[in-house]
Amino acid sequence: MKIAAFPIQTVQDQFPILDRTVRGRRLAYLDNAATSQKPIRVLEKVDHFYRNYNANIHRGVHTLSQEATKEYDDARETVREFLNAGEARQCIFTKGCTEGINLVAQAYARPRLKAGDEILVSTMEHHSNIVPWQIVAEQTGATVRPIPITEDGEIDLDAYQAMLSERVKVVAIVHVSNSIGTINPVKSMVAMAHAVGAIAMVDGAQAGPHLPIDVQDVDADFYTLSCHKIYAPTGVGVLYGKTDLLQSMPPYHGGGDMIRTVSFSGTTYADIPSRFEAGTPNVAGVIGLGEALKFLMGLGRSRVFEYENKLARLAEVKLTELGGIRIVGNSKEKAGIVSFVMERAHPHDIGSVLDSYGVAIRAGHHCCMPLMERFNIPATARASFAVYNDEHDVDALVQGIRATKEIFG
Repeated sequence: MKIAAFPIQTVQDQFPILDRTVRGRRLAYLDNAATSQKPIRVLEKVDHFYRNYNANIHRGVHTLSQEATKEYDDARETVREFLNAGEARQCIFTKGCTEGINLVAQAYARPRLKAGDEILVSTMEHHSNIVPWQIVAEQTGATVRPIPITEDGEIDLDAYQAMLSERVKVVAIVHVSNSIGTINPVKSMVAMAHAVGAIAMVDGAQAGPHLPIDVQDVDADFYTLSCHKIYAPTGVGVLYGKTDLLQSMPPYHGGGDMIRTVSFSGTTYADIPSRFEAGTPNVAGVIGLGEALKFLMGLGRSRVFEYENKLARLAEVKLTELGGIRIVGNSKEKAGIVSFVMERAHPHDIGSVLDSYGVAIRAGHHCCMPLMERFNIPATARASFAVYNDEHDVDALVQGIRATKEIFG
């Protein structure tokens, strides 16, 4: 399989960590679905903030605070562009997808749900898009119901359609599966949810690094990003929400910067987005996020997706040719994730052998235990690709798997 032309060396040169060796070998970093590495322009942007205008935002009239505030607000506009949101204020900064989903569950769903109501989540969801709904269901008497998936790892759309009724108030679905790479038909699933009066929460943690995203086209009521997977610092996320829904929600946290007035006779709250951003935010992380999104958009996200996807499909072909390898998740629409199991070797053993070859993958249930149960396996080995990976990384992965087969027979 020929990989499409891409300025890969130019891209790789922007990631200093790729210069290091592991176990005496060139690093092949294939754990991008867990977290991505950071380009030097993001590292320098964060460093420049701390060296030159480190200050709290929105609260100072001095020069440093004004400069920090401008960069923070500019990053929100960059997020708006990245998601094609209608307004920047629809984009709330959080610690990550997990906080964004919990915010929606508690501030939107909890006041509205009651006994007999239903929340639909797919069987392939990350725990962060299951547990918050289980918690709110316990609090309200609602019920969480799993949407089945097929043997290929696709949403069973017929089963989903049959589950929809006026009892369903929330549908929570992942855009791209972190464990098997399936790209779900979220636009049609959102439309189906809206047809019965439900709101749709889309987990975009794995879509953010790989796909062009248009929240207005998808018509998602809420959409989350996990930004450390999009070449940005850790501890930063985004919750997008439709304006009327966000404005109808009470604050999730109380504190500074989310208020209009405070007195012992009563407190009034700020408008969105400040209402949901209590306390000192991760200013440096948000500024780094803005730079990371500019980096990714500058490469062209459709082009990035095509490149990563071809690498992943090449890896699947080469692994399958070795024999004794089963790819888990064979959806017709997939992102740059390869999840697999191997005869006689547990995924943790695979990960350990690969590390001795300088290859970093993820091994385990990937916070998707219901999905593992669906396929009757305890775990998988997962190689996940980013824009800085290349065919040498695929070859290193295959070499390490070949060695694993020799060790375990």
